[in-house]
Amino acid sequence: MCVPSASFGWRPDVQLRFHWRQAQGLFFSLKFFRVWRFDVIVGFGAFTNAAVVLAGWLVNIPIVLHEANRVPGRAIRLLARFANLLYLPPGVRLGSQRGLTSRHVGLPVRSTVRRLPKFEARAVLGVDPSQKLLVVLGGSQGSGSLNDWFEMSAETFACEEVQLWCVTGLGKGADGVREFRSRNGNTVRAWRESFSDRVGTLLSAADLAVSRAGAGTIAELIRCETPAILVPLPTAADNHQWANARNFEQQGGGIAVDQSTLSLLQQEVLDVLSNDWLLNKFRDNLHRMAREDTIEILVSDLEALAQKLPLVHHRRYTPAQSKEAWTNSQPFPAVQCDGCTCSVPVVWVWCRLAFI
Repeated sequence: MCVPSASFGWRPDVQLRFHWRQAQGLFFSLKFFRVWRFDVIVGFGAFTNAAVVLAGWLVNIPIVLHEANRVPGRAIRLLARFANLLYLPPGVRLGSQRGLTSRHVGLPVRSTVRRLPKFEARAVLGVDPSQKLLVVLGGSQGSGSLNDWFEMSAETFACEEVQLWCVTGLGKGADGVREFRSRNGNTVRAWRESFSDRVGTLLSAADLAVSRAGAGTIAELIRCETPAILVPLPTAADNHQWANARNFEQQGGGIAVDQSTLSLLQQEVLDVLSNDWLLNKFRDNLHRMAREDTIEILVSDLEALAQKLPLVHHRRYTPAQSKEAWTNSQPFPAVQCDGCTCSVPVVWVWCRLAFI
């Protein structure tokens, strides 16, 4: 199913198309809701949610919004007034929204992205276990600069016996493997691929990643406990990637650098890769950051909203607590649907996630 929509912009022609497509999307959604009744609507930012959220509000369906970036986007700021529940990153607040229930959680990550033992991940990828591995995530928007940096840096890193693996983004060049010689005469390889469906394996195999600072990418880095040097996209809306990267750095997961200093990035990477104490410190911090089960919290809240039950208070457990002890302390409500054996209510998740 495709709901009519269009991105927002300030140019008159873009605004005209935006309003026209949003009106189409609103009537489409209202018609759809007359046929199908949903218990909850979940939106993950962007104006593609607007028509669906407004239609759901008009027919009294509970609305849940999730903002993954450290700077709430324009869509979330405008749509929050229609929401029953708003999820924000820890420490982020949205002002002037009286009566709105907000909670602080991270971005849910699909179950296929999970940390593997490094030796196992490297065996799957065919990476030399005796050499360091640097993963470069070019992403989609703004991938050109990091892809160019990868091409210019491959030989330099090979001399230091550092393997490279670059995910360039679709349509950003041919896939392939190049071989170089290190100073000691050993073979060092550099891989290029336009898309990876094994992100968890790739990040688990890496000693360090260089990436943009989109919320989705950072969530995957945390899940796989992969230290990173983040290069925020300077043209991102409201400079939200810089805010994401700065928080990642402050939490001790890695380093944030400005794109204007890409000429110094080679030495920065080599310094970090040669410092095992620092890499281990980053991993310890990432392990602490990865302990919260965002999906469990979201599912519990959605079940409560669908059944019109009070929301359960979720404590953010500390590193001193075991995950089992924290999980066992949470009273998740039991849910049964009338007339069937299903234990989960119908929830319509309308999301658009941009992994940059």
